[in-house]
Amino acid sequence: MKNNKTAFYLILVYILMQLSGALFAPLIFSYLKDREGMEVEQAKLLASGWWVFLSMAIATLIVFLILRKDGAFLNNLKGKKSSLPVSILWGIGGFFMVLFGQAIASLIERSFGIEQKSENTASLIQIAEAVPMAIFAIALFAPILEELIFRRVIFGNLVQKTNFFIAGAVSAIVFAIIHFDFTNLLLYAVSGFIFAFLYYKTRRILTSIIAHMLLNGFVVLIQLNIENIERYQKYLETLSNSQ
Repeated sequence: MKNNKTAFYLILVYILMQLSGALFAPLIFSYLKDREGMEVEQAKLLASGWWVFLSMAIATLIVFLILRKDGAFLNNLKGKKSSLPVSILWGIGGFFMVLFGQAIASLIERSFGIEQKSENTASLIQIAEAVPMAIFAIALFAPILEELIFRRVIFGNLVQKTNFFIAGAVSAIVFAIIHFDFTNLLLYAVSGFIFAFLYYKTRRILTSIIAHMLLNGFVVLIQLNIENIERYQKYLETLSNSQ
């Protein structure tokens, strides 16, 4: 009963965090746009960036306070937990599993003529460039919150009433939909399913959180340095052609 109450509170915090942008982002924007020399588009990006960072930081703090009052909440899966070192190794290995899964998903999407460009990722990178503090939200806070909601709450409850594949599929689809990037649903769903496997394999939510953090951090790192990477690739091509 206590676990159900904790799950409800976590979902409530997550929903309020998502909805808070409608109230607080415009307030931040109003403050910024009145500053001398501030362009409207720049003010919008800064407002979005600071809202993403502050809302996720506060939500993560509240979630940790909630979890402190329910020590059994993270021990809901039956079976023996993997040791901490093994769970961490699975988290690191899981990151590469997700990359492989996403590569397969991308090939499938391309075969159907789906453009390999994520509007969700592009907007987050713009925000991260404007407000570097938002990187913490993307690479640290978001994985913690999303794993607790989609893996612990949704998958963790369903897997005890159905089986791994049904629970994994449902949680992965919900995870994909909530990103509102409908042209890349398969990409997100595959990632979500692998995160569910990692959690189920080790019985530790820490494992899927580690893999999720590494994935988000990797994507941000690559996207923020994409121009340098492309220049280096052209440089290598020039060297290859000159030989």
